[in-house]
Amino acid sequence: MDIDSESTVTSLEDNTENFCDNPTRDTLAEGLMGLIKPTVDQLDERVRATRISQLELKQCIESLSEELKSISETQQNTVDLDIYVKKLVNAKQRVIVLTNILQSTQERLTKVHNNLDKEILKRKAAVENIEEPQNSVSS
Repeated sequence: MDIDSESTVTSLEDNTENFCDNPTRDTLAEGLMGLIKPTVDQLDERVRATRISQLELKQCIESLSEELKSISETQQNTVDLDIYVKKLVNAKQRVIVLTNILQSTQERLTKVHNNLDKEILKRKAAVENIEEPQNSVSS
């Protein structure tokens, strides 16, 4: 074995001292760092991109939340309109009932008026009949 690769030190602290003085380990560490560093850098960049995306998503969610709140507020107004629509439907039903009452009342009044006209015609005829015999008796 090579002297550089042999190690008689068993504690971790002592190994760190040997690590700095050992050129083979330095080369191996540089090689591993060369292999790992691009992956770590790429991972770090993706983490940054993910955080930026999350911030953008957070802003979009906040914006959407505000829009939904405004829509919800306008929807509450339509719910209030439902109450008024119900009131209008009730008023319409009352108007229909009143219209039917007025229509039947109008029909009754028309009948009464027609009966009055008939009665007036009968009385006129009766008065004329009474006057005719008196006129014929006078002549």
